Amino acid sequence: MKIQTKQFGEIEFDENLIIKFDAGIFGFEEYSKYLLIKTDNELFYWLNSVEEPEVAFPLIGIRILDDEYPFEDNGEPFGIVTLNSDPSKITVNLKAPIYINQDKKVGEQRILDNDKYSVDYNLFID
Repeated sequence: MKIQTKQFGEIEFDENLIIKFDAGIFGFEEYSKYLLIKTDNELFYWLNSVEEPEVAFPLIGIRILDDEYPFEDNGEPFGIVTLNSDPSKITVNLKAPIYINQDKKVGEQRILDNDKYSVDYNLFID
């Protein structure tokens, strides 16, 4: 299969790499099929919609920020990153993580009922 992405241009991929989000991602519930893309020497992953390739979310593995962050259903937690040209304004949503089980190729976004985690955690501190 092939998709044309804004971030990476044309990507050819095998259908068994698609990660299925049964409930979608908050605000994008109509899309359920995504690719998890990681480029060499880059901090971020990209979760790119297969159904609408212009939809892509930069992600970061939350365990590199907090090694005690809760696991769910054997899935690895990722936070959606809000990018900004000013590094001090780049934030990560730790309140509504995306859990991805790479083995089962399934993902789910959850809202954590814990005030410890913020929706706009500063990734880089001055």
